[in-house]
Amino acid sequence: MSPSQESVYPDYETETSQTSKLIKKFKETPFVPIGMAGFTAVVAYGLYKLKHRGDMKLSLHLIHMRVAAQGFAVGALTCGVLYSMFQEYVVKPKE
Repeated sequence: MSPSQESVYPDYETETSQTSKLIKKFKETPFVPIGMAGFTAVVAYGLYKLKHRGDMKLSLHLIHMRVAAQGFAVGALTCGVLYSMFQEYVVKPKE
């Protein structure tokens, strides 16, 4: 790009990297990465226990793991919404 041309996306180019954007987003909404990590942990645990499920049917085991993973993700998102509402309405009251 020549120096005489103006940038088409000045706001986009001010961000240095994808990592800095990701860290900024995680600071704004801290419960989203917690929900993602919990979901991943439940899925990993489910895959680990898949081999040692005993006489439980495979479909029943998968249903239990799906419900646990979804429950953790929805719970984390609910906590995130409550946290943001608390920050907006209690910590920073309207003037």
